[in-house]
Amino acid sequence: MSLFRVILSILFPPLAVIDQGCGSFVIVFLLTLLGWVPGVLAALIILNNTNQ
Repeated sequence: MSLFRVILSILFPPLAVIDQGCGSFVIVFLLTLLGWVPGVLAALIILNNTNQ
């Protein structure tokens, strides 16, 4: 996980996970619509996942 991805996930979470797949993008986008903090947390969790 690079520093650029962390900053991007804080500023605009869906854009940070766009290359992780459509499902991840949709989940983070919906969580960001519900609130900024859940979207950021989900993006950071998805980016930190090493089981890919």
